Amino acid sequence: MTNQDNLLIVSSSPHLHSPDNVPAAMRDVLIALIPALLVAVYYFRLPAVMVILACVVSAYGAELICLKMMKKDMATKEYSALVTGLLLAFCLPPTLPVWMAALGSIFAIVIAKHLFGGLGHNIFNPALIGRAFLLASFPVAMTTWVSPIDGVTTASPLGIMKEATGQQLPRIADLFLGNVSGSLGETSALALLIGGVYLLYKKHIDWRIPGSYLGTVFVLTSIVSAIKGYGLEYPVFHLFAGGLFLGAFFMATDWVTSPVTKTGRIIFGAGAGLLVVIIRLKGGYPEGVCYSILLMNVVTFLIDRYTKARVFGRVKSHA
Repeated sequence: MTNQDNLLIVSSSPHLHSPDNVPAAMRDVLIALIPALLVAVYYFRLPAVMVILACVVSAYGAELICLKMMKKDMATKEYSALVTGLLLAFCLPPTLPVWMAALGSIFAIVIAKHLFGGLGHNIFNPALIGRAFLLASFPVAMTTWVSPIDGVTTASPLGIMKEATGQQLPRIADLFLGNVSGSLGETSALALLIGGVYLLYKKHIDWRIPGSYLGTVFVLTSIVSAIKGYGLEYPVFHLFAGGLFLGAFFMATDWVTSPVTKTGRIIFGAGAGLLVVIIRLKGGYPEGVCYSILLMNVVTFLIDRYTKARVFGRVKSHA
């Protein structure tokens, strides 16, 4: 084989136009998640640590076993399994039994990732598939929330709004800083925003997906607020409550499962935002981030197909 044979290498996604390699990019994602990790541990203490360790360790172990069984290179230095485990942990309540958290991580790695061929071949975000699996299998455990103040079982902020139980909604400031019940990675919009800005600065993600995602949710909930007279706090509440910031910056922007074209990314984010609002306002669950991204993952290849640039100099056929 000559050097000429290696000029063109065709490989699976993600196709990163960057001097950085996959391990460096994954390492930056882990760094970006540190603020949210610290907030989760600060508010939920030991239960948060146990859930996070269960997810990360089981994801890493499942990755090793899968690579060994398929006789592939031990590519665990890419940190992708650690990212998947940590993101899944952020989607789980702090009270979830450790064995359930571990089972979700194993399902995410084995079924959602390696069953499709491994890194770069999966069509769904593995962490979100793991969460969807756990929610379908253990709905009670997955929807049991505790207050970070006193540890008392309570509804999530979106649950309080949707069920209209009369319980007082948390303040916007508490949603922004993280002093509310919810999943480990959903409690502080500020911590997630810091991580998201870091990834934007490092150019690992494109602003179009989180921008169109968050923007669509804000615009649509503002319209609903104007019609029903809820006030300005209503759309802001929808932005900061639940897993919207986590999904917008860390899930929807997944390099493998999101569109590669600029127009496609805007469509992807806007579609996910529309689905979030529909599920939150009309669906059976108070939160819709997980399913909004998974549903848009399904149509990613169609979005890319119909938004790809026309080849320069190619004449469109009229036949």
